Amino acid sequence: MLDNILLGLSSFNSFSVCFALLIGALIGYVIGAIPGLGPTLGVSLLIPFTYAMDPISSIVMLVGLYVAAEYGGAITAIILNTPGTAAAVATAWDGYPLNLQGNGGKALNVSIVASGIGMLISSFMFLFTAVPLSEIALKLGPIEYFAIGLVGLSLASGLSANQPIKGAIAMGVGLVFAFVGLDPQTGVPRFTPSTEFFEGIPLVPALLGLYALSEVFIMLEDLHREKKPNVSLGGIFEVPMALFYQLKWVILKSTVIGYLVGVIPGAGASVASFLAYAEAKRSSKEPENFGKGSYEGVAASETANNSAVSGNLAPMLALGIPGSATTAVLVGALMVHGVQPGPLLFTKNPEIPYTILASLWFGVPIMVLIGLLGSKLWARFADIPVPVIAAIVAGLSLIGAYATENSFFPVAITVAFGVFGYLCRKADFPTAPIILALVLGEMIEVNLRRALIISDGDWTVFLTNSVSLILLVVSLLAFLLPALRLFRKTGRG
Repeated sequence: MLDNILLGLSSFNSFSVCFALLIGALIGYVIGAIPGLGPTLGVSLLIPFTYAMDPISSIVMLVGLYVAAEYGGAITAIILNTPGTAAAVATAWDGYPLNLQGNGGKALNVSIVASGIGMLISSFMFLFTAVPLSEIALKLGPIEYFAIGLVGLSLASGLSANQPIKGAIAMGVGLVFAFVGLDPQTGVPRFTPSTEFFEGIPLVPALLGLYALSEVFIMLEDLHREKKPNVSLGGIFEVPMALFYQLKWVILKSTVIGYLVGVIPGAGASVASFLAYAEAKRSSKEPENFGKGSYEGVAASETANNSAVSGNLAPMLALGIPGSATTAVLVGALMVHGVQPGPLLFTKNPEIPYTILASLWFGVPIMVLIGLLGSKLWARFADIPVPVIAAIVAGLSLIGAYATENSFFPVAITVAFGVFGYLCRKADFPTAPIILALVLGEMIEVNLRRALIISDGDWTVFLTNSVSLILLVVSLLAFLLPALRLFRKTGRG
């Protein structure tokens, strides 16, 4: 392991890799600070511009953007009460009241440093869990991989807020999209209206449509964003160390919560931040201050949503199962560069996961420094007129789609998925299960058919295999329990 860690660290001897991390962090702060964008959209937009880069530089840039964007939402949450990302909503509950009290600078300092500490600790948790997980995964066969894929899908659909049924429907739609193209075994075309679809639905244009272009349509419905008063940010460099000493247990607990939640496919940073905030309030000696201006609340939310990033990356790299919508996009980015996430990645291309790990270590001081020095600048991006943001995002989406194949077919896919994504969001259907199903669909189908070939068509092989049986039970419970809770809640109402 030590040799591979040194291999990852040595990647930063290259100026291009260091520069990629810096640029990714800068873009991430801008993306995170603009309400409505977020890391998934940012990574989707940036992928087409990494085609000419080597795989290591491109993935470092994308991970740097991911980390910085996850934090960037806290800046506008604290200063303007306008969370840049869903994961920063809980941050605004205490950050903005602190700002109104004249402590906005201190709140930003706490959020930035707590985020950095959470990211640093969780990166070591990633090191000591992802590698053993990949080693275990190497011993698994198609029977177990089919069950693992089902668990990923079931958790993603079941954790779709309070809409497990809509999440399951969205997952089913994503699976239908995943089956478009030539049959992987027989070569027979499936759901292919033209030859362009023989290779399946192109992932990057679909991502650009579902996340970027659909967001443009949403923006155009709200052209008059409410402006929030900008309170002075005095004291951003004047936070006493005694305050961080008081917050040490909150930061540590929130790091663990964030990482563990991040490992669960479909949960994501927003779920982690809400759970950590709730736990911090429950265990606080002054719970009455939460919602009125509590540094504990700010630290809990920001630590958790950043440590969830490391948790999201662990199943993506070790098993090939994305932990969130953003890591599903990162899977697509790796595939574009000829790298297949999964257990073999740590043996065939160890430079990729260990460079990602090193980028988390190098990225922490960069993120903290840029955040502290440029907080006022990042906050100004929230005041960019909505039509300007919409035009830029739309232009980048269509240009990026065209760049994937230098043809108008991916552009048409982007527009179609943009309209589809907009309709899903208007009907309150989550889009994350669609992307996760689109990514995992081929893995599930291929391993299902391999397992049946090995067993001569005996479907009971999934029940006689102990690992598969346990995973299938987990998958079934993940599907049913959220729906049962919803029905019980509806019945009581």
